[in-house]
Amino acid sequence: MTGPGEPAGRTVHVDTHLHTAASYDGRTVPETLLSRARAAGLDAIAVTDHDTVEGARVAADLAEDLPVIVGCEVSTADGHLLALGIDAAPEPGRPLVETARDVRACGGVAVVPHPFQRSRHGASRTAIDGVDGIEVYNAHALTNIRNRQATRFARAAGYPAFGGSDAHRPGGIGRAATAVTLRPGDPLTTDALLAAMRAGRTAAVRRSPSRSRYISKVVENATRKTLALL
Repeated sequence: MTGPGEPAGRTVHVDTHLHTAASYDGRTVPETLLSRARAAGLDAIAVTDHDTVEGARVAADLAEDLPVIVGCEVSTADGHLLALGIDAAPEPGRPLVETARDVRACGGVAVVPHPFQRSRHGASRTAIDGVDGIEVYNAHALTNIRNRQATRFARAAGYPAFGGSDAHRPGGIGRAATAVTLRPGDPLTTDALLAAMRAGRTAAVRRSPSRSRYISKVVENATRKTLALL
């Protein structure tokens, strides 16, 4: 959030919870992920495969005009944890608090995804501490009951809100996002996005990209590629 007297910066949409085929349950290759993210109108993405940064590294290397935050979804002893802006995947199986501390110590951002959803390895209320934010809207949830519970918890505990599609297949990309407010003059870079996240300038956004917008984006991207080959 912008403080009193501070000029308002621009707000961008970042899907902070995406999977590629590098996840054991993912089906999206990095090339398709990037194409669909652009088509969905996202300004940036975070790739968070399960316990690996390999898919994120490939996506970041392939991306040309879309900032890609390298991250992963860590399997801690207390549930899953999104580690954003890291160089290597944290060791799985350690306590969530300890893992979050290490992520933050190396300059990353630690976010609890789909909390309280035990069937999806969501962390419990008592396990959550010392993180940068809570995913209060997860588009992969079957109902909004846990999302609403996460929203209440984040508000009561004073944690910044994040939103993510948790997409494992192309069709889900961009159905939710984190609205990140950059400071005036900040460039749209991964460093600037991570700094804004650490500062708590975030909000969860439920998104439903229109079919016409998606089609127009696909046509635009295809046209750009064709022209580049001429």
